[in-house]
Amino acid sequence: MKKRTTIVLVLLFAAFNSYSQDTLREIKVQAKRKSMQKTYTLSGNTTLVTKKELLKAACCNLAESFETNPSIDVNFSDALTGTKQIKMLGLTSPYLMMTQENIPSVRGASQVYGLSFTPGPWIESIQITKGAGSVVNGFESISGQINTELIKPMSEVPFLLNAYGSTDSRFELNANFNQKLSDKWATSLLVHGNIRDSKMDKNDDGFLDNPLQKQFNLLNRYQYYNAESGWVSFINLQYMNDTKLMGETSFDPDTDKGTNNSWGSEIDTRKLDVSTKIGYVFKDIPFQSFGFQNAFSSYDQNSYFGLNGYNMQQNSFYSNLIFNSIINNEKNKFATGLNFTYDSYNEFVNTTDYSRIDNTVGVFFEYTYDNQDNFSLILGGRADYGNRLGVFVTPRIHMKYNPWEKGVLRVSAGRGKRPANIFAENQTLFASSRAFNVTNVGGKIYGLDPEIAWNYGVSFMQGFKLFNRNGDVTADFYRTNFQNQVVVDIMQSPQQVIFHNLDGVSFANSFQLEFNYELAKRLELRSAYKYYDIKTDYLSGKYQRPLQAAHRFFGNLGYETSIKDKGKQWKFDFTYNWIGEQQLPYTASNPVGFQLPEYSPAYSLMNAQITRVFSSTFEVYVGGENIGNYIQNPAIVDAQNPFGPYFDATILYAPVFGQMYYAGLRLKIK
Repeated sequence: MKKRTTIVLVLLFAAFNSYSQDTLREIKVQAKRKSMQKTYTLSGNTTLVTKKELLKAACCNLAESFETNPSIDVNFSDALTGTKQIKMLGLTSPYLMMTQENIPSVRGASQVYGLSFTPGPWIESIQITKGAGSVVNGFESISGQINTELIKPMSEVPFLLNAYGSTDSRFELNANFNQKLSDKWATSLLVHGNIRDSKMDKNDDGFLDNPLQKQFNLLNRYQYYNAESGWVSFINLQYMNDTKLMGETSFDPDTDKGTNNSWGSEIDTRKLDVSTKIGYVFKDIPFQSFGFQNAFSSYDQNSYFGLNGYNMQQNSFYSNLIFNSIINNEKNKFATGLNFTYDSYNEFVNTTDYSRIDNTVGVFFEYTYDNQDNFSLILGGRADYGNRLGVFVTPRIHMKYNPWEKGVLRVSAGRGKRPANIFAENQTLFASSRAFNVTNVGGKIYGLDPEIAWNYGVSFMQGFKLFNRNGDVTADFYRTNFQNQVVVDIMQSPQQVIFHNLDGVSFANSFQLEFNYELAKRLELRSAYKYYDIKTDYLSGKYQRPLQAAHRFFGNLGYETSIKDKGKQWKFDFTYNWIGEQQLPYTASNPVGFQLPEYSPAYSLMNAQITRVFSSTFEVYVGGENIGNYIQNPAIVDAQNPFGPYFDATILYAPVFGQMYYAGLRLKIK
């Protein structure tokens, strides 16, 4: 079975991934040794997060899968929805390309909540790439790419049950069914459900700390593999329904919706996805392959925030044809192809119709040189035409050099372009008294121009052995320069948010120093210091990006006991985050009682988890988040008068909910 799995993975990656087969083999081998692995051979600055790493935290969904990862910052987006937002290089997820098995996934209408729609037990691994991504996957990536690989029907155990419950009244149940239908076909049925039905208000501000919510999520996938012919394919069918109720503890949607009796909000989201992937490796030419990806997605969100209504429906189709081969020898490889994207948006803000149709078609070519020793280079470019973006080109480059043993220097540069979906990406701002104003009307997307940015990066990693223990040090610096940016201006007035094209400069500098070391046998330390210099010219002057700490420190300790008879084992994990002061949005024109300081205080967060493995088929885990019980106070400006001019539930720099403890179990049938 292991041999067959290896063949399947090589074929899949050869057909669908944007990097070389040799590179991907390196990732696969390294991942067997560590739960989170950096490689010395990849041209891009990529980290592989395996399932073993994901089990170090509760990891209920994709948004919560990065708690133990130093490259990703996880924050809450507002004081009501409980939604976690991720940032990389100091930039939020719209500037990250999010893909699922190399098909664009979280984009457009799903930017704010989409990460919570992929349950953690469905995830096999995550690949995190800093800097501009591959041109094979599109032109929108600016600060990086996060690709999620789901579990494969042919390689998974027949049954997995994961149950979870927490003190914040959140309960989840996951059941994964995998069945081999024949020598060439296998299928998976993945079922997820979660619920939170108890009202909690620990900070006594009259608002729910977390929303009441229900989610049902179902994925049926089929895998075909034929070693003799060289064909491999996947078919995915997914349906998800998610509902959230938030606001004042007294809010009753049956009597209070659309009135000023009590402030409340509901978000009802339904999502349907259908995707296919077909890959073929030429039988007599193993270095030559092609892949064909197609995906249809329907995202339907009906929501209101107090008296503000927001409804968005997005129907999307994506198609990508990729051909991989070599030039003369295996040192010179290339990937080329074409793709097409269609997006239909039916969008209403209150009664104003912002509906539109976007489509783009593009061709790409990516050349890879690898001397199979110490140097590799990826040169990529694509040309696209969009009905709203016009004709444009996207160049990208990644270079890797190994000057000595266990030392690797990487350099990258690239351009990205994207349309900003200003309401979908910033819909949490509806949970405030702010008026939405769009200026610079004249562009083709909400009257604004598309965002364009260049990203440049350099990274150096050095592995070492000290006291017969392995370790590594990594230092990287990335800069993102915006040629144009849709500025979300909350620095002008606390009563409005202004969307305008960049007039001046906007940049994001990110520096990270990471140190990892095996302190003792099976005791590993992971640590990182991060510095962000992110400034933008707003209408009222140049400011540090609001709600973005300039300084952060991350530390993680993981320990595992040796495996005893019948697979018994203890696992311990502790994570510490220190978040420095953050620039807060402008509130100085409010009455004194509703003014916030210019900067937030620094604070610390601590999470921990203990897992008891009773056998290779059964384990239980307990853990805690925000063990130090740090709570932002106040979390909501003028919470006592939510229909007044000063109400704002979006200025969140720290947790609303205090200590949270959880427990769960995992059961496998092999």
